[in-house]
Amino acid sequence: MIVDDRTESRYVLSRILQSEGHRCEHADRGAQAVELARTLPDLVILDVRLPDMSGIEVCRILKSEPATASIMVLQMSASFVSNDARAEALDAGADAYITHPIDRTVLTATVRALLRLRRAELISRRASEQWQSTFDSLVEGVARIDENGCVAQWNDAFRAICGTRAQLDSGENAALLLEKLIGTSEPLRQKSKQVTGEFNIGKRAVQVSVTRVEGESERGERVLIVADTTDRKLAEYALRTAEKLAATGKLASTIAHEINNPLEGLINLIYLARVTDSIDTARTFLIDAGKELDRISRITKQALSFYRDPHQPEEIDLGELLAEVVSLIGRSATPRKVKVVFKRRPAEKIYGFPGQLAQVFTNVMRNAIEVSTPGSEVNVRLCSVERTGRRGNRVTIHDHGTGIPTEIRSNIFDPFFTTKELRGSGLGLWVSKSLIERHHGTIRFRSSERLGKSGTTFEVFLPALEYTRRSFVSRLI
Repeated sequence: MIVDDRTESRYVLSRILQSEGHRCEHADRGAQAVELARTLPDLVILDVRLPDMSGIEVCRILKSEPATASIMVLQMSASFVSNDARAEALDAGADAYITHPIDRTVLTATVRALLRLRRAELISRRASEQWQSTFDSLVEGVARIDENGCVAQWNDAFRAICGTRAQLDSGENAALLLEKLIGTSEPLRQKSKQVTGEFNIGKRAVQVSVTRVEGESERGERVLIVADTTDRKLAEYALRTAEKLAATGKLASTIAHEINNPLEGLINLIYLARVTDSIDTARTFLIDAGKELDRISRITKQALSFYRDPHQPEEIDLGELLAEVVSLIGRSATPRKVKVVFKRRPAEKIYGFPGQLAQVFTNVMRNAIEVSTPGSEVNVRLCSVERTGRRGNRVTIHDHGTGIPTEIRSNIFDPFFTTKELRGSGLGLWVSKSLIERHHGTIRFRSSERLGKSGTTFEVFLPALEYTRRSFVSRLI
């Protein structure tokens, strides 16, 4: 668009630019130029002196309105040729400034340069809009934190997750924002390249991740991601509960058998006490009956509390926990003529949920008993070790079975993978692995099918109390 009140100037400029392949429109007033600019020409060649208003004022209006701010403006003048006039026009938003007499070569080169810049800006804006659209379509809440630790940018999902708990404003301190959301700013204080943790926002479970952006142009910048994991946690909880119920069901017959033996003795002792004529003899029978009743009570309490967890993680004596598991699971090994042998050395205290760890060790021991040959032993060992700079405890559970076939070893920890056909859910080892990882530990195995040396050893490593207390996340479900 050529804006000039002189007809001859508009004509000359049009002929030059049309010969270069450009389509031109004209305006002879500032107000008319502002109105025509809403059709979004690529470039406005604007004379400084116009009848109704200054060309500099027209430029200022165009650059101040969002719809027309991206239009390139070439300011030109025959009267205002000083450096001060040029500076004033550029300060008003002009992208270039030329003076009369105009050289055709300079004019066409300047127009080409401005149009290249215009195309580059359009491409950049389109890419930015596409990126923002993708950014906003993410289901995870994402925010960019600048080098000053302030929230500089966020997507729609992040705003939705914040809800009414935190008022989002550009430049807000990210640590304070995170404190309002999850009750701590610990993930932002860590020096690691990437920090991930699980927290609660009200009744929702979220995974918070902070990643440092590397590069000279992004010094100190970080990306904060908040993902709602409630549905996944509920699904995992349902699967863990299903596996827990299945394990409890498998122990039910053993527990019933253990209770039945002292119960029969109790009935007989009470009968004998009732029919005897001697008070001393009756008292002896009743004392023995009380012992049997204590035995029943102990078995019942052990069964009821076996998988029950506190609401918060706590200090755990792993040796005592394993002793209880061996005591309970060992009873189911007797009918199979398999003996569970537990050897313990001094061990470190750990931090976590005892019911979840009992579920893990019950599952692994039960599997070991099921594959063991009659007359063999399942060896359970506990000792303190140091691994990757952390002190902790190593638990090994070794059976003398036939070993795990090589072709299925990579699938052992997959969900729903089982070799027991209808007798197994395929969840036991998958749940066990997820629970151990939740306690910041590892579980692995080695197996052999060689004749005379067959068998499988599962090894669990759990870090000591001091390494997990601060980073342990309380139970979400």
